[in-house]
Amino acid sequence: MFVNKFKCFFVLLGGIVLRFKVKELIADKEFNEERKVTIAEVAEACGMNRMTLTKICNQKGYSTVTDNLDKLCDYFGCKIEDLVLHMPSDKES
Repeated sequence: MFVNKFKCFFVLLGGIVLRFKVKELIADKEFNEERKVTIAEVAEACGMNRMTLTKICNQKGYSTVTDNLDKLCDYFGCKIEDLVLHMPSDKES
C-alpha cells in the first residue's frame, strides 16, 4: 500500500481502488508559489463547496462526481492521472 506524509483517501468502486492526490497538489502549489494555499481557497476558485473538497481530501471512501475532478484538474493545471491514481486491489485477477 502507498504510504507517504500526506493523508490520502481511497474510493472503492466494484473492486477498483482510486486514490485522489489533492493534498499533494496543494502542497506542490504552496511550494511553487511560496505561500499557504487553503482548502477554502481551492474550493472557491473551483466553484465547489468547501465541505465537498474537505471530504475529497480527508474522508476515506468518499466518492465525487467527475465534474469536481474536472474543476480540480483545471485549477491545478494537471491531467486526470496527476489527480487520481489507480491502486491495484488484492482481489484483481
